[in-house]
Amino acid sequence: MKATREQIIELLHKGLSNTVIARQLRCDRHRVGDIRRELGIANVSAQPLTLEEKWKSRTRPVEGGHLEWTGERASGGTPVLRYWPESHSPAAIAFRIKYGREPEGYVRADCGFQHCVAPDHVDDVAARHRTREQLRYLTGRGERPAVCRHGHDQAAHGRYEADGRAYCEACKADQRRRRTR
Repeated sequence: MKATREQIIELLHKGLSNTVIARQLRCDRHRVGDIRRELGIANVSAQPLTLEEKWKSRTRPVEGGHLEWTGERASGGTPVLRYWPESHSPAAIAFRIKYGREPEGYVRADCGFQHCVAPDHVDDVAARHRTREQLRYLTGRGERPAVCRHGHDQAAHGRYEADGRAYCEACKADQRRRRTR
């Protein structure tokens, strides 16, 4: 069904952009632009929202205090937010909302809800490391050894699983290389 001129005019008066109207009514955006110019209605600014407002408009609360990302996803399913002229990690934006600073390394949630972007659920590399190290002590596993069984320095290569178990990133990388040969 072809979009009527009246439908287009109604949406123009609501302040929607040519692209949004064309997408909503499934019509040519150039036709929308022609009608906009004919009526003397100014173009909508390209990005009226702040980065945080755009982030919030693409989240949805889920049971358990989680926030589900409803916006765009990269090819692997990872949430992404395009805010001209760059792409942003929604989890990193959630981190900045919570802590007021840029994250160190990758940001992700350890809450068990895949790709959760709730500010209270996300941590950067440094915070995850501290939390997991504390969990290691609380579960009676004690201090991580200085070197792994293959001699790698754990100050440089040591990591923790979500449950506090220590592992060596250098050993894992060696295992991956052996598998791909």
